Amino acid sequence: MNSKERVQAALERKPVDRVPVFMWFHPSTTRRLAKLLEIPAAEVGAAMGNDVRMTWVNNNYAMEGVVHEHQGESHVDEWGIHWVKEGEYNQIVEFPLAHADADAIRTYTFPTGDMDRLVARMDPLAEYADDFFIGVDVSPCVFEMYNRLRGMGAALLDLAAQPDLAFEMMRRCTDFAVTLSKKSCSRYPVDWLWTGDDVAGQQTLFMSPACWRELIKPHLERVFEVGKRRGLPVAYHCCGALRPIIGDLVEMGLDVLNPVQCNCPGMDPLELKKEFGKTLTFMGGVDTQELLPHGTADDVRRATARLLEGMTADGGGYILAASHTVPPETPDENLFAMYAEAGISKEEIFDRAAQIRRHLMKSM
Repeated sequence: MNSKERVQAALERKPVDRVPVFMWFHPSTTRRLAKLLEIPAAEVGAAMGNDVRMTWVNNNYAMEGVVHEHQGESHVDEWGIHWVKEGEYNQIVEFPLAHADADAIRTYTFPTGDMDRLVARMDPLAEYADDFFIGVDVSPCVFEMYNRLRGMGAALLDLAAQPDLAFEMMRRCTDFAVTLSKKSCSRYPVDWLWTGDDVAGQQTLFMSPACWRELIKPHLERVFEVGKRRGLPVAYHCCGALRPIIGDLVEMGLDVLNPVQCNCPGMDPLELKKEFGKTLTFMGGVDTQELLPHGTADDVRRATARLLEGMTADGGGYILAASHTVPPETPDENLFAMYAEAGISKEEIFDRAAQIRRHLMKSM
């Protein structure tokens, strides 16, 4: 099976040669693996066996796609959000609507003139469409985008004190995500529409489920509909304890849930599989807080084997991934133990890295 066939079969609960993989690595982990495998950092995912190729066309590119070399380096994105590299990641230091009044918020201009350039970030993926499962990431879609414009505290306060204003602005955030989705799905051979809207913390949702259903759900549903109308699987990313709204997401037509942050209340992957496995595919669930960084290789093997057995009990419906980026303190032997349980040997990984080196040498 090639990667495209493998992911598609897993989504359809059909037999696969091995579980599909879509692993995300902390930047420090990526650099370490790149050195170990003697390949560029950008090729680490491919060497490690990722079956999905995907990029950001919405504001997540500003957070994750713009890579600064030095601490304190910064950029202002198309939305007017000011980002600074702090540690390994870009962090927001200036929200363009943080101190704006209601009139200024309503007259804020989204970067619609940049739409085609944003969507064109999918161009490099087109050459992989025959062999890999291709995704377009249009996150953040609704509340999380408003949060980046307004700031978390002000955005949450608006939900309670100015719900009409918040609803209108989240509608506009959604309009932007919907247009990006339509353009991307029309122009490229997309295999799934990847959405995202972080609305939960480690213990609970940021707002009540009732508030989410009234002010956020109708908007997010419009993004889902873009994929559903094209017959594409819709994936949704939300960190944290989102258990109270998973039923709503299923009702909206969700196909793939990520990252299944297993240490949060209500997010045990095997329990979620029992309850929602007939309709949902899960991607994630490998513990990055204790198991991968602090367990032994045997611990990792046993936990991964148990996870794979439980999450594929119906013949599929699972994509192996961690519950967050693989942290830098994860020992190499733990990482290779997890992959070995998924049917990807250390030797296969190094062989694939060697193929990547040869390919890069030929193209020079």
